Amino acid sequence: MERAIFAGGCFWCMVQPFDEQPGIYTVTSGYTGGHVENPTYEQVLTHTTGHTEAVEIIFDPKIISYEELLQIYWQQTDPTDAFGQFQDRGDNYRPVIFYLNEEQKIAAEKSRQALADSGVFADPIVTKIEPAQPFYEAEGYHQDYYKKNPSNFALNHQRRAEFIKEHWEDFDA
Repeated sequence: MERAIFAGGCFWCMVQPFDEQPGIYTVTSGYTGGHVENPTYEQVLTHTTGHTEAVEIIFDPKIISYEELLQIYWQQTDPTDAFGQFQDRGDNYRPVIFYLNEEQKIAAEKSRQALADSGVFADPIVTKIEPAQPFYEAEGYHQDYYKKNPSNFALNHQRRAEFIKEHWEDFDA
């Protein structure tokens, strides 16, 4: 098994697209990139811990490649918005690919350049690619949120879903 860590706004909305893929063992909501050990959701919301909401994915690279995960990632985010995602604003919602080794870094940089070259977006691709830092699992009520609270999830996911449809529906990866 291998690990991948992606931040793309509210972690509630980042679980389902990966969770439904073959070869994915777990998708865990959590926090990374900050300077406080074991932060709570309430602490992260204050924008004082430096953390970003993210998902940690444990996957079988024999079934799904890291490059395939990157393609899924790009199609869940607005890579032109560095200050949050959709209705979620602030540094704790910034889009980041956190790499765990040199191969992931190279793959992420290559995929970001391919996206920039594709012409899908007129604005620059601003998603950061940063080395992974400790990942702290979020509280239990955040895990599998889309399954536990489908109505609230659908409401929170609406702007993202509209964006995805507008930008990615006809895109041939």
